[in-house]
Amino acid sequence: MIALLLVSIVSSLFFYVEAFKSGMQAKGWALAGLFVGPFLMPMFTISRHVAIRKSIGFNNLYLQA
Repeated sequence: MIALLLVSIVSSLFFYVEAFKSGMQAKGWALAGLFVGPFLMPMFTISRHVAIRKSIGFNNLYLQA
C-alpha cells in the first residue's frame, strides 16, 4: 500500500514538472498524475504533442535539439 502511494506521489511530481516545462496546466496534470499514476503517460504525451502543434502550426518544421 505504501509503494502505491509512493508511486502516485512520484508520478504526480513528474507530470507537474513536465507539464510546466511544456507550458501546459501543471496543477491539473499533477492532480491527474496523483490519481491515475504512471498510466497517464500516453495521454500526457499526446496532449504535449497537440500543444506543440497548436503553438507552432501544422505546416512548420520543428527541430528539437
